[in-house]
Amino acid sequence: MVRPFAAKGKKRKKTERYDRDDDGEESTASAKKAMVENEPDEQPENEAAEETFHELEGIPIVPKDPKSDSKAGVIFVLERASLEVAKVGKNYQLLNSDDHSNFLRRNNRNPGDYRPDILHQALLAIFDSRIAKAGRLKVVYVKTEKGLLIEIKPYVRLPRTQKRFYGVMLQLLQKLSITAAGKREKLFRVIKNPVTQYLPSNSRKMGFSHSSDKLVKVRTYLDAVEDDVDLVFVVGAMAHGKIETGYTDDLLAISEYPLSASCCIADICKDLADKWNVG
Repeated sequence: MVRPFAAKGKKRKKTERYDRDDDGEESTASAKKAMVENEPDEQPENEAAEETFHELEGIPIVPKDPKSDSKAGVIFVLERASLEVAKVGKNYQLLNSDDHSNFLRRNNRNPGDYRPDILHQALLAIFDSRIAKAGRLKVVYVKTEKGLLIEIKPYVRLPRTQKRFYGVMLQLLQKLSITAAGKREKLFRVIKNPVTQYLPSNSRKMGFSHSSDKLVKVRTYLDAVEDDVDLVFVVGAMAHGKIETGYTDDLLAISEYPLSASCCIADICKDLADKWNVG
C-alpha cells in the first residue's frame, strides 16, 4: 500500500480554544450586577414606550376580586432574604447552601447564610393562605441582605418547587423585572428603597422576633386593631439574626420558642382570617 502524502500547506498550530462570548458575557454580567447593586433610576417619560418587558413562561395571574379593593388588607415585608447571584463555573447561579457549599467555603463564606429556601417557604405560606385567596393580600415586599427591594404582586402564582423558584429569582436579579406570560404587567420587580414610602400612612406596622420581650397572642392583639386599618407584618426571612424595626409600631413575639418564618406567617394568616371571617 502506498502511504498517502499530506496535503501541501501550512500546518495549523494547536491553540487553546476560548469561548468568543466570554468577554461579552463578562461585560454584560458586570453591567447587570451594577444595575442590581444600584437602585434603578426612574425612566424619563419619553422613554416609557421603549421599556423592555421580560416574559417568563409559566407564571400565570390569579383572578382578582374587585370587591377586595374596598376592604382593609394586609401587606407582608420579608426582611434580610438571602438572594445573591454569582458565577459558578461557566454559569450565573442563585447561591444556596445545598448546591454551592464547596464554592462558598472556598470564598470564605458561611453556607448557612445562603438560604433562599426560607424565602420560598415564607412566600408559599403567604400565597397559600385564605387571606391571599380571598383577595385581602395587598402586596409583598422582599428586602435582601444586600439591601435590594423587590415588589411581588398579590395575584401571582408562585412556583411550587425550589428549583423553579430559584430560576425565577435568578432571572429577576439579572433583568430586574418579570412579567406574566402573554401580558405586560410586572409580577416581580426591583424597586427603589426605602420600603416605608410604599406603606399606607394609616396602616398598623408590626414586626415579629423571638427576641422581643412583648409576648402576645396574635388573635388577641389583632382584635384590638380597627377593622378598617391596613396591617403590615414584618417577618425575617433569614436563618438567624434580627430584623430592622425602625419603621414598625410594635415588635412582637408570638411564641416562647423560635419559629421559622413560614410557621410564623401561617399563624398570623390563620388568626387574621378568623378576625375578618374569611372562610
